[in-house]
Amino acid sequence: MTNKLWPLLSTAFLWTTLGLAQAQNTAQTNKATAADAENMVSKGATALRAQGWQALVEMTAPRKTFVDRDLYLTVYDLNGKCKAHGQNPKQVAKNLINIKDPDGKLYVKERVELSKTQKSFWQEYKYTNPVTKLVQNKLAYCEKVDEMLVCGGIYK
Repeated sequence: MTNKLWPLLSTAFLWTTLGLAQAQNTAQTNKATAADAENMVSKGATALRAQGWQALVEMTAPRKTFVDRDLYLTVYDLNGKCKAHGQNPKQVAKNLINIKDPDGKLYVKERVELSKTQKSFWQEYKYTNPVTKLVQNKLAYCEKVDEMLVCGGIYK
């Protein structure tokens, strides 16, 4: 009887393993890349220069103009006030300079400080992934546009 079950169990194990590998591969392809973030931030910065506040409206949820999978834009002024948020419109018009990630990092304040010496930069912190709903490490690419920062990030 054991000899008859072994091929069946082996086949079931193989199909389960292949299914998990496929699911993991699909999850990886559904994540934005660093190049995607840089391109979207550039697109957002261009729109902000050309359209001003109208671009901020397009960057704020529930609009999806500047959303791609788990990638979306946020815009802050240089005092830390949120001007646009692609996932959480309740953040708009709030001063978030003192907001902390789960590890206590003042990530908006750090962005403002980095913008004083760099026109564009990458920054790492933790944030809730809008797709998985899990707190994950995030790398945000930010570009300074006049007195604002346009940022978009990827989850690691």
